[in-house]
Amino acid sequence: MNFEYFIASRILKSQRLKDNAIQKGTRPIIKIATLSIALGLAIMILAVAIVTGFQNEIRSKVIGFGSHITIQNLSITSFESSPVSTNQPFYPSLDTVRGVRHIQKFGIKGGIIKTGDEVYGVMLKGIGPDYDWSFFNKNLVEGFPLKINDSIRTDQVIISKTISDKLKLKLGDFFRMYFIQEPVRQRKFEVAGIYNTGMEQLDKLYILADIKHVQSLNAWQDTLVSGFEVLLDDYSTLEKMDEFIYTYIGMNLSSIKITDQFKEIFGWLELLDMNVWVILVFSILVAGINMITALLILILERTQMIGLLKSLGASNGSVRKIFLFNAAFLIARGLFWGNLLGISLALIQKNFSFITLPQETYYIHVVPVNLNIAHLLMLNGITFILCFVMLVLPSYVITKISPVKAIRFN
Repeated sequence: MNFEYFIASRILKSQRLKDNAIQKGTRPIIKIATLSIALGLAIMILAVAIVTGFQNEIRSKVIGFGSHITIQNLSITSFESSPVSTNQPFYPSLDTVRGVRHIQKFGIKGGIIKTGDEVYGVMLKGIGPDYDWSFFNKNLVEGFPLKINDSIRTDQVIISKTISDKLKLKLGDFFRMYFIQEPVRQRKFEVAGIYNTGMEQLDKLYILADIKHVQSLNAWQDTLVSGFEVLLDDYSTLEKMDEFIYTYIGMNLSSIKITDQFKEIFGWLELLDMNVWVILVFSILVAGINMITALLILILERTQMIGLLKSLGASNGSVRKIFLFNAAFLIARGLFWGNLLGISLALIQKNFSFITLPQETYYIHVVPVNLNIAHLLMLNGITFILCFVMLVLPSYVITKISPVKAIRFN
């Protein structure tokens, strides 16, 4: 092993020193092969970082409007028709279970906003004192979160910028909302805050209000709600935690994952994974093919050396190892520059947000970046192993070289 390593090191050194052992045509090929690995890895790092960042951003926005898992009545036909009692053995203690970050009650009531000549249908989402404001705190563009307590009902609400622009409502404005039921009922609300998440299909739908309005409109007792929202510590545990919660809450209640509530959005996000795999496969193939070309040219350049080593008793395996070690050095060099380029570009975008997106199309206004050490290690490991494995078969060309003819080769 030391012998092969020494020879490989000498070959690599000779390439750097530009001596006469390497012909003029070899050096550009080796540089191109190294560059292809560097560019391929940089592209893969950026592709994975951007796609996973995009997926995380969209997931967090959809989950922010609801939760990872919703608990509701098993026989429910709509959120308004079958209330659930808050007197449950899991409420509010479910957040003590490992993996569960928070549980909160909610109520839903459909209604119509009328301002002047404008009529607009929305969903009034009632929330209680236990509501987690972390998502909307980040997305409030005006105003402040609602101050809700169990004793006094507030008429203040949070609306989206989409609704605000559509109905020309500003902070502090009052409006009336009508609820179609027997008899038709109405409520007067004051705009206390305006949020903007970029998820237009959800922004145009939800208004946040005190849950006591929903309970009053539905003639529910203060212990009745539409259901419970469960927030998890980690999205990756969604399937496992859904199974646990389903069995934990009892026979009369059901749990619904966020991926089942918004199948179109999460199905679209899953399709992005296929795009990443296509990029990864083509990048590795291009890098591997360039390395194969470089290896074959190195073998051609070193035909006389191969013949000399064989005449001195070196086995085909030993000679192959020399060239494979040399190729491994080149791959490692390409990986180094690829990491430097890819991580640098990702960090620049993450910190300075140079590249922007049309928010109405992509739901976010800048290209997101998610740099994960596990992803980086995986990309480097897979690229190195696959490129190296692709070189094993071409290296068998060495076994076909005759020592006598090789020494005469010019």
